[in-house]
Amino acid sequence: MKTIGLIGGMSWESTATYYRRLNELVKARLGGLHSARIALYSVDFHEVERLQSQERWKDAAALMIAAAQRVEHAGADLLLLCTNTMHRVAEPLQAAMRVPLVHIGDPVADAVHASGLRCVGLLGTRFTMAAGFLRDRIAHRGDLRVIVPAAADRERVDRVIFEELCQGRQRAESRAAYRRIIAQLVHEGAQGIILGCTEIGLLIRDRDATVPLFDTTELHCARAVELALEGEPDASG
Repeated sequence: MKTIGLIGGMSWESTATYYRRLNELVKARLGGLHSARIALYSVDFHEVERLQSQERWKDAAALMIAAAQRVEHAGADLLLLCTNTMHRVAEPLQAAMRVPLVHIGDPVADAVHASGLRCVGLLGTRFTMAAGFLRDRIAHRGDLRVIVPAAADRERVDRVIFEELCQGRQRAESRAAYRRIIAQLVHEGAQGIILGCTEIGLLIRDRDATVPLFDTTELHCARAVELALEGEPDASG
């Protein structure tokens, strides 16, 4: 079994989901008392968010590289950046690493493509929805059309992420707002919705939409376990 490296803390609420799901998936595959081999470095999200808000992406990249090198030094064989937004610096991060970065957009694009859908909506932070670093990667990899909410709805989605979900709060009012925004994207042609922030899955479930949901956290974890367990027999074998 390979060791999965995690850069977490963005936020720690979703990093806890990563840790739990990676272990659950390994146990489901190998059985018994098996658990995932994980090397985790958790950053201070206050510092990261400040760099994001100030558009200091070079400094943010340097912070991620320093964290990744610590994870690599701890023995990681592959690396997960436990956040969608910070994949904006995926290229310089990978260039600084010897181990592969498992890009969060790739398993998402593969899952959407396998579903046969041609148009999906994307929810995430304002950085993720406005910039093309994730949207374009998903669209180009799967030859898909990716749409985002209107400006006012993007602001609402972002505010809920930072002011509520990253701080451990899930409000019924915000769930209703997300349901409305998802319904609007469906009205505009989305055949599925990408939950493109690792915290959104804490609030939104399949029952909250009339179309398939693609949770980036879940798909990222599944791809990591697939890579970590290559060549390992499963519990039935």
